[in-house]
Amino acid sequence: MRILLLGEYSNVHWTLAEGLRQLGHEVTVASNGDFWKDYPRDIDLARQSGKWGGIKLMAKIYATLPRFRGYDVVQLINPVFFELKAERLFPLYQYLRRHNRKMVLGAMGMDWYWVHTCTYDKPLRYSDFNIGDKVRTDAPAVKEQADWLGTAKERLNKLIAEDCDGIVSVLYENHICYERHFPEKTHFIPLPIKAGKPIGPIGPIRPIRPIGPIRPIGPIDPIKLFIGISRGRSAYKGTDIMLRAAEDLVAKYPDHVELRKAEGVPFAEYQQMMDGSDVILDQLYSYTPSMNSLLAMAKGIVCVGGGEPENYDIIGETELRPIINVQPSYESVYNELEQLLLHPECIPELKRQSVEYVNRHHDYLKVARQYEQFYNSL
Repeated sequence: MRILLLGEYSNVHWTLAEGLRQLGHEVTVASNGDFWKDYPRDIDLARQSGKWGGIKLMAKIYATLPRFRGYDVVQLINPVFFELKAERLFPLYQYLRRHNRKMVLGAMGMDWYWVHTCTYDKPLRYSDFNIGDKVRTDAPAVKEQADWLGTAKERLNKLIAEDCDGIVSVLYENHICYERHFPEKTHFIPLPIKAGKPIGPIGPIRPIRPIGPIRPIGPIDPIKLFIGISRGRSAYKGTDIMLRAAEDLVAKYPDHVELRKAEGVPFAEYQQMMDGSDVILDQLYSYTPSMNSLLAMAKGIVCVGGGEPENYDIIGETELRPIINVQPSYESVYNELEQLLLHPECIPELKRQSVEYVNRHHDYLKVARQYEQFYNSL
């Protein structure tokens, strides 16, 4: 198949492209590299800064349009698949629709169905827009609601979702938001990761909170915590809360904990900073691990973040429990981190299970085969 992947989030499309190419497909990735993260792509569509940036990008896209024809599948990372105003994207979507066979919409992040469902229907116990029955009122959440509800972005999202041939979701949260509107069209496929190698046999599952007295902290190597901070999205993702909990833990146990912070760095540098860590803190309001979490888990790094039962259920995992799940509060993050610090004997098993988890469910070739089957079924 000839496949065009438009847009990028956290290296999803480039990793998927690598898998599909291994299966013999011709794949083109066109994106802006996900802003400063600068992920690889075949066609660079990054927008320059300044008031002329949009005009220059429009000119580049229109000059490139002939290269976006004749594909068997075109997959959009998001309804806003180019870094342009939604009003500019209606004719571009129609052009892609006319000149290619099948259109697929990615349910992979911020869009109208996610914002509206979590704000009003609240099928999740917590999300980017609600905690229980209460709607979040922090500035980032309000900004996204204003951006998507009752706007051109809403109209664009609805048009594409209703018109496209298939919708692919990659997280449990996004899946339930789309499935209630398009049950026949929405298909769940896990995120693709270049999986790591096993780092030892998987033993019996151990509880996160061991039974028995707390073992005194001995003269061991410090536990290395890692956290990535996205520019302007710290409060929205809960990174501010996770960071504060980690810093307080370092202050209490300065000889036994180290904290590494990566803020607004390119992907290659981010990976280097992550290497050698024991624990990653990521996605406070998520039910499921993100690309960053999964990449860390593939390296044998323990994830503290989203690991709700629904995450394991949707992928059919009944044995492994490598993720230290936290509730969206400072107290939950701090307590779970402290338990891990006081019981470092749990870490080797959690590391082994983390690698096995990614190998079982997120290996990029296994995921690419699922996409191949999905595309063929359209």
